[in-house]
Amino acid sequence: MRRYRLDGFGGPASLRLEKCDVPAPGPRQVLVRMRAWSLNHRDLLIAHGRYGPDVLPGVVPVSDGAGEVVETGGEVGRWQPGDRVTGLFLPDWQSGRPRLTRALGGSADGVLAEYVVFDENAVVAAPAHLGFAEAATLPCAAVTAWQAVVEMGGLHPGQSVLTLGSGGVSVFALQIAAAGGARVIATSGSDGKLERLRALGAGEVINHAEVPDWGARVASLTGGGVDHVVEVGGAGTMRQSITAARVGGRISVIGVLSGGAGISPVPMLRKVLCVQGVQVGSAEMSEAMNRALEGHRIRPVIDREFPFSDAGDAYRYLESGRHVGKVVLTAD
Repeated sequence: MRRYRLDGFGGPASLRLEKCDVPAPGPRQVLVRMRAWSLNHRDLLIAHGRYGPDVLPGVVPVSDGAGEVVETGGEVGRWQPGDRVTGLFLPDWQSGRPRLTRALGGSADGVLAEYVVFDENAVVAAPAHLGFAEAATLPCAAVTAWQAVVEMGGLHPGQSVLTLGSGGVSVFALQIAAAGGARVIATSGSDGKLERLRALGAGEVINHAEVPDWGARVASLTGGGVDHVVEVGGAGTMRQSITAARVGGRISVIGVLSGGAGISPVPMLRKVLCVQGVQVGSAEMSEAMNRALEGHRIRPVIDREFPFSDAGDAYRYLESGRHVGKVVLTAD
């Protein structure tokens, strides 16, 4: 079989395709033939050596993928050959309070390989209405959006939600919030992307390149601010997100896409904001999200697909920022 490894931290050029034996599952493991993979901004940070010190040397990259079980260990009772599954970003977090241990594609080998062995509890059933490419987009971005908007944000009809940009987490948050009856406001620096976001369910859109003080615009549109901001920019956008949130609102901090100076806590105190970090989610959350996706017939937004052998090109396309939604690799 073939798999990729990172032989350094020089960006997409550090990806190395190698041949190796197909692994054998242990007693409580399953062997999955991977059919599709999807990329996250995190994969770029790891490839460039900007993710932190806990990345395995020579790691098999990428956390997100979908495939079919082809072999099970002798003690496995949950799965059988032919089952369609996706892996868990945090394979040791089954339910309950956060358990931030190993994460695929970083502190543990990821899934950018033609065959992968998983513990039997480290996969969940793929939604029945989705193909492999669509299912591959779910483990990181979709579950993160689900935890932020539903598990933490208490999504309900009439709630107002602000999403930033057109990346995977933001697009999933928009789709989930809109399906739950929320009023969604979306920002982007591209009019073309804003039209796509409007078509996906955003009620109002704001071009942040033309409206630098977009936080005040959001507050004006909503008569004081939104209930919930899905914050993916980091220090570079946090001030505007604080302005955009209502008194007593929530900001879910997910990404660090833009740099910036330190943020004073005073505006957060004055507005009595709940600001909480979000780190993907548990197996229980993944299963709940998949049921909701099936119930609402939500389909992930795939911007472009690349063959497995062109992983470097897929990384570079993601890095260009031209995408709306997810960039996916498919088996070739």
